Amino acid sequence: MPGLIGKKIGMTSVFSVEGKNIPCTVIEAGPCVVTQVKTQETDGYDAIQISWDEKKEKHTTKAQFGHFKKAGTSPKRKVIEVDPYEKEVSLGDTVSVDIFNEIPWVSITGITKGKGFQGVVKRHNFRGVNDATHGQHNRLRAPGSLGASSYPSRVFKGMRMAGRDGGNKVTVENLQVIKVIPESNLIVVKGSVPGAKGSYLTVWK
Repeated sequence: MPGLIGKKIGMTSVFSVEGKNIPCTVIEAGPCVVTQVKTQETDGYDAIQISWDEKKEKHTTKAQFGHFKKAGTSPKRKVIEVDPYEKEVSLGDTVSVDIFNEIPWVSITGITKGKGFQGVVKRHNFRGVNDATHGQHNRLRAPGSLGASSYPSRVFKGMRMAGRDGGNKVTVENLQVIKVIPESNLIVVKGSVPGAKGSYLTVWK
């Protein structure tokens, strides 16, 4: 799907025509620079590579620097591939938030907030023990049995246990576009999106 790189600015709320208070997320999206055009002849598939957000030259490898120089742009932090746009673009072109002007719904991909090492109650929504009777001591939020001891004498793969939570790549589909502000490169969508403030997002058509 054609898309654009963005950054989560934060949340706010707006009033609809009916007077409803709608929670919204404000996203700064683009303008992104086309740094590579992939075709069937050269790469075996059609795609557009876009990049966004300035990066210092001292933090850029020579290979990356040469790649961006070929497109006639400065080094960028975030690089992704998207499907070809409706209008034809070439190396060094700029794609702005205008592509979402006539789009009522978008999907957004981001990395969720990292929660660190968490127990099974928070990580997998285990119920826990409601009553602490029959000598229960300090076991209210414990995971319980992990399986039979005699056979197969091991814990099956995929067993829900305590561990590192969050930090996953998540896509939220069909978010309503409330407003597009091209002069500020902003797009306002209804509802929440994955990630913390300042985290990178991909906004898909």
